[in-house]
Amino acid sequence: MASRISHTTIDAHDAYAQSEWWKQVLAGYTDVPGDPNEPGHDECMIVPPTDGSAGAAGPVLFIEVPEDKAIKNRIHLDLRPTDRSRDEEVERVVALGATALDDRRNPDGTGWVVLADPEGNEFCILRSDGEVAAQDG
Repeated sequence: MASRISHTTIDAHDAYAQSEWWKQVLAGYTDVPGDPNEPGHDECMIVPPTDGSAGAAGPVLFIEVPEDKAIKNRIHLDLRPTDRSRDEEVERVVALGATALDDRRNPDGTGWVVLADPEGNEFCILRSDGEVAAQDG
C-alpha cells in the first residue's frame, strides 16, 4: 500500500487573503463547493477545476500560523502557464502582487523566474508547454 498527496499546505498570516490571491494565479481554482472561504477563517482550501485542466495538481490549503516566514521554502510550487508565455505570466503575476526574487531565464529562452507571493512564499514560473514544444521541435 502507498500514500497519495491529499493537498499541499501553505502557512499564512492571513489564510483568506492568501486563498483569494492564489485563486487569481491558479487557473480555475475555486473554494471548496459548499464551503466558501471567508475573512477570518484560519483554514482556507482552494480546489482545482473538475474538468482536469489543472493536470495532476490537487487542492491547496492555507492555514494560519503565528510565525513569520524566516528562510527559503524547502518545498515550492512550479507553475506552467496554460494560455500565455512564461514572460507574459510573470508580468501578470507581478501585477497581482508577486515579487520577483531571481531571474533564471537564459538567452536561449530556457529557464524560469523565482517569485514570492504576498506573504513571501517562493514559487517558480516555467515556460509554457507551447514554448517547450516550439524550442524542442
